[in-house]
Amino acid sequence: MTTTVPASAGATDASDVRPAGPSDPGTIPPHALRRVIETALEEDAPWGDVTSETLIPVDARATATLAAREPGVLSGGAVFAAVMHAVDPAVRTELHLADGATFAAGQVLATVEGPARSVLRAERVGLNLVQRMSGIATVTARYVAAVAGTGTRIADTRKTTPGLRAVERYAVRCGGGHNHRNSLSDAVLAKDNHLAVLLAGGTPIGDAVRDARRRLGHTVHLEVEVDRLDQVEAVVSAGVDTIMLDNFTPEQLVEGVHMVAGRALVEASGGVSLETVGAIARTGVDVVSVGALTHSARALDLGLDVDVTGAPAGGGADATGA
Repeated sequence: MTTTVPASAGATDASDVRPAGPSDPGTIPPHALRRVIETALEEDAPWGDVTSETLIPVDARATATLAAREPGVLSGGAVFAAVMHAVDPAVRTELHLADGATFAAGQVLATVEGPARSVLRAERVGLNLVQRMSGIATVTARYVAAVAGTGTRIADTRKTTPGLRAVERYAVRCGGGHNHRNSLSDAVLAKDNHLAVLLAGGTPIGDAVRDARRRLGHTVHLEVEVDRLDQVEAVVSAGVDTIMLDNFTPEQLVEGVHMVAGRALVEASGGVSLETVGAIARTGVDVVSVGALTHSARALDLGLDVDVTGAPAGGGADATGA
């Protein structure tokens, strides 16, 4: 796939972040993407790029290739392009792969052409985002592959980098995963600390859940976390939509799924790794939530190789450093 992102396609245009791959992970909300890019650019060059403005002639042009140093799953190609455009609408970015596509080491993912100063100013922010997002998409795809054939969904959590939740959760979708609630405002999820406060006050867990169900609107999702099998019946019979079985062994998960008997969705969490997720999924749970998709994913090694023309000799630098 080759997609040219023209100078007229602004960073706030939702079409900039809609992939054309076979599995469409949707879009990043334009206002969220704009906030991420503006904050990152202000942080990286609050008063301009002193180095480029000092050393690079104002009329110098640059071409650059975004290349993979290792294999992975792409996420954030159009975000990378949006960063370039936000710095300078005269910079043109051509994407060669859709988000969600796999790539090999050495593969060129995008090409960039425009004023050299602008390309160099946008380089680090664009790379930081596409490397981070592709790292998340790549590890998510590994978890999804590990549960293939079970019907179990892999979901993220709220353990995201502050300020980057929108792009990180989009990256999870690029890897074939699913998103949990986006924020504390989206659903009721009573976790261990909520229950500890309730139980300390003498409120039985079943009564607390039943009262919550009565006070909530019918469109609000209600989920409760439990850490013992003897809590399952009280929670499910009180009318939850999802019950989270936290840090259960595979054997306990099988028993928990049997006890729920289809009356609620069953989510497994805690102690999940690539080595354990397959066995967890085979217990019959509906969802496995994995905080490591976002809190522990490393950035992929992608580089921007820049060739500056119309400037003093010395172009062709590998600009993957600081």
